[in-house]
Amino acid sequence: MQQLLLDIMPLPLPTLENFQPGRNAELLHMLTGIVSGREQDRFVYLWGNPGSGKSHLLQASAAAYTQSNRKAVYCCTQNGSEFMFDSGMDCIAIDDVDRLDAAGQIALFNLYNRLRDDGQTFLLLSGAVAPVYLDLRQDLVTRLGWGLVFQVHELTEEEKIQAMKTHAADRGFDIPQEICLYLLRHGRRDLPSLMMTLDALDRYSLAQQRPVTIPLLRELLQVAS
Repeated sequence: MQQLLLDIMPLPLPTLENFQPGRNAELLHMLTGIVSGREQDRFVYLWGNPGSGKSHLLQASAAAYTQSNRKAVYCCTQNGSEFMFDSGMDCIAIDDVDRLDAAGQIALFNLYNRLRDDGQTFLLLSGAVAPVYLDLRQDLVTRLGWGLVFQVHELTEEEKIQAMKTHAADRGFDIPQEICLYLLRHGRRDLPSLMMTLDALDRYSLAQQRPVTIPLLRELLQVAS
């Protein structure tokens, strides 16, 4: 199902503008301020459950820098533990630091110290838990707690429903409440997957010239499975 839905409608690139804040409004405001230069904080650590939006915020922040002709990079620790970046970076975003191996922890420790001394680069990090609970070397944990620390809260069911309805309205169609509830009960609950399914459902409805209903949604999911 995932691949077919992606073929029907690729996910939009993460931006700060298309992040649904829910209880994360203060965090979003802070990141927007840093990206725009209104805020001077340079070290920020985000933590939260899978699907809460941490990766979205890291990728969106890095993208905002590059779109304004500044140097930025996003990397995920699952793709390796080496942090070799060009000098003069304006933003470095590193995802899932809790997965770092021993070499990666040393690399991040050294990077943090270097960036603290250069006084310019914005370092945005994420992990599954708050710094004090990370199973990492203690000197690194201490540094991760020096900057701002925010928990990224997953959207509530009601907030996800409202986000889906807003997304559908922006695409020019109404989505019944029962469609939202069905998706939350029978599909992937993370917001990107929900929006991807809605986009596919909209296109499928137009192609079939049928209204958006539970039977149509079931048919789409069966075809895509």
